[in-house]
Amino acid sequence: MSVALWSRRRAVPALLALAGVLPWRLSAAQAPWPSMPLRIIVVYPTGGLSDGVARALAERLAEQLGVPVRVENRAGGGGSVGMQVLARAHPDGHTLALSAVSPLTLRPHLGRVGYDPFRDIAPVASLMFTPVLLVGTPAFTGQTFADVLAQARARPSGLRWATSGVATAGHLVLEQVQIGSRVSVTHIPYKGGGQQLSDALGGQFELLSTNVAPAQLRHIRAGHLKPLAVGSPQRLEVLPEVPTFAELGLPHANVTSLFGLFAPGGTPPAMLDRLNAEINAAVQTPLIRERLLASDNLPATGSRQAFVQQIAAEWKNNQRLKGANIRLD
Repeated sequence: MSVALWSRRRAVPALLALAGVLPWRLSAAQAPWPSMPLRIIVVYPTGGLSDGVARALAERLAEQLGVPVRVENRAGGGGSVGMQVLARAHPDGHTLALSAVSPLTLRPHLGRVGYDPFRDIAPVASLMFTPVLLVGTPAFTGQTFADVLAQARARPSGLRWATSGVATAGHLVLEQVQIGSRVSVTHIPYKGGGQQLSDALGGQFELLSTNVAPAQLRHIRAGHLKPLAVGSPQRLEVLPEVPTFAELGLPHANVTSLFGLFAPGGTPPAMLDRLNAEINAAVQTPLIRERLLASDNLPATGSRQAFVQQIAAEWKNNQRLKGANIRLD
């Protein structure tokens, strides 16, 4: 979807403002902020990478703003459950959600969600790029990504590929591999990252889309998991022998998951700009940068407008999945 179309769809709240919402929005923008504790909804389970980053970010924002910032986990539906909670929150700058962009750019292509991704959710600030790593488990008998394709062609739907959920970045990689390579695998969706790693080590499936995180790297170095490919602009310093999906001839599968902070639709633009500035300042502190870089995630700061454009570009790229045989939970 183009940025222009994004803007046209965002015009709906503006028309409502002319009908009487505008005075409230002006008074909200002029009111002292923050006037109460902030809430960050994490759309994934506790204990994962995004949860840890959210808690570090909340700590830093509390110092910057002088009010408590609490984290609330609302997992499910590949992030869409938490986004629906955000969409229903009061648009006064006190409620945010930390999420990958996939609940806006992927899930709506695959089925109905409980929010309008353009009207009900307002992008605030990008936070981090997270490479998607494909690994083989003890159940996978091959050694390389070429073996994945060979086995998938020899046994259509015989390989089991686990992800952290339907319409997540890892699932997007899986579908783009199937489309680009004309193979068929069986998708095993989980509802988060913790249990799937335990099951991977137990050999309950052959392949896993995961993050490049310390726990995963420990198991790779111990020989329990085989790194096969990574979604990243270039090879990772920590895994220099692992090719990118683009190098393997699958540029559409070369997915680096973009995470950011979002506000309810209808939040005044001046408030969104203030939030963007505060979040960018927090991400640039050693506390947050070290947390991200330690797990091979790249800090991503910038303007709201740039974040909107990134989301629009990913929305357009994911349109090719509309005809894919994907069922939402």
